[in-house]
Amino acid sequence: MLRPIISIAVVFLAGAAHAAALDCVVNPSIVVGVGGTVPGLLEEVLIDRGDIVKKGQILARLNANTELSTIDLMSEQAANTSEIEAQQARHQLALNRMDRSKRLAGLNVTSKDAVEEAIAQMEVSKREVALAETRKRILELELARAKTVLGQKVIVSPIDGIVMERKLYAGEYLDQDGQLATIAQLDPLSVETFVADSEYSKFSVGLPVRVTVSEPRDEVHVGTVQVIDRVLDAASRTFGVRIMLPNAGNRLPAGQRCKVEFDAKSN
Repeated sequence: MLRPIISIAVVFLAGAAHAAALDCVVNPSIVVGVGGTVPGLLEEVLIDRGDIVKKGQILARLNANTELSTIDLMSEQAANTSEIEAQQARHQLALNRMDRSKRLAGLNVTSKDAVEEAIAQMEVSKREVALAETRKRILELELARAKTVLGQKVIVSPIDGIVMERKLYAGEYLDQDGQLATIAQLDPLSVETFVADSEYSKFSVGLPVRVTVSEPRDEVHVGTVQVIDRVLDAASRTFGVRIMLPNAGNRLPAGQRCKVEFDAKSN
């Protein structure tokens, strides 16, 4: 249930055709405390308070010298095909020996045991090729894992928004549960208001409402009802309503008071 964060005065104008005006507060739709996947020393921080950021934008990088060295080593190992080529050459030699033994056996020049030994050597060399190929695939997977670990050293924004607070700087240590910054999404905005329980039946999700903001002074915008509390507050005899208000270009600031009007007669 939405909790009142300001004193609410609900005023209903006389007459069914008039609108009902309610006090409200404009909030960011999302506020995110951004941290890292792993702890570490901050190599660089690329944001400051007030910056506009996009989802996926790099906010900071942790020191990753060890991970970079590991990737260089594994890249060399994964790219090396010498072992496979050597085993393939041995396999081809064993295959040629087996074919030659079979031909000689057909001429009664060599024994059956010699043929069977040549066949066995060919099978062993075939499996050695397969093992070499498996080892190379494992190295490639290890390289991919090392790159994933390196990716955890980069902190990106989870949303489009504005940096409300930058908490750490380059050279500081980011703990496992620490936060680098706080980011607020301002498009859309979330307008919170509380309505007398006698008006409950007049509200529905998707209902258009007029929102008059304080800044820019007395501008009127149209939002839509997004959430209606299903549990009434018995003490205040009100229920909470959340309104989604589009805010292209982050033009309207959050944190301001406002007025909400809806056409009671239309419901």
